[in-house]
Amino acid sequence: MKKIIAFAGSNSKASMNKQLASYAASLVNNTEVTVLDLNDFDLPLYGIDHEKKHGIPDSAHQFLNYIKDSDGIVMSLAEHNGAYTTVFKNMFDWMSRIDQKLWSDKPMLLMAASPGGRGGATVLEIAQGRFPYMGGNIVGIFSLPTFGSNFQDGKITNPELSATLLEEVKQFEESL
Repeated sequence: MKKIIAFAGSNSKASMNKQLASYAASLVNNTEVTVLDLNDFDLPLYGIDHEKKHGIPDSAHQFLNYIKDSDGIVMSLAEHNGAYTTVFKNMFDWMSRIDQKLWSDKPMLLMAASPGGRGGATVLEIAQGRFPYMGGNIVGIFSLPTFGSNFQDGKITNPELSATLLEEVKQFEESL
């Protein structure tokens, strides 16, 4: 059985992106899913002086090991001011100090959700441009706009968006 990890690029306890990542991962057949929470990986803000003095924190190694031990990644990025959240960028920076190709060419379903009408489109564009240089193998992309109206009771309620997500999940599943 294939192993996938799912997580949100957010530290919100009620993260809409974690809900979306968990839901999308549950749609992937014949897989063992591990849902990760960035809150469980405590990291100081990245800085070269801190790294020289203290080394790379165990939490960055632990998160990277989840990636390396998986067969695929389901990720939904939150968007703060049109970019990655601080908590995600910090994790990303620490892991890149261990391995520049941190995504390890694992198939990735890359998503974003937001309360607004663009559905995190800007952060998705940033990730699509950057992740391939870091070993990202993006095989599916999905954006969920107006989360509060389109996601209820643990699932997508808009039929068109639901069908689009299912297509992206199928592509991801086939790439595992």
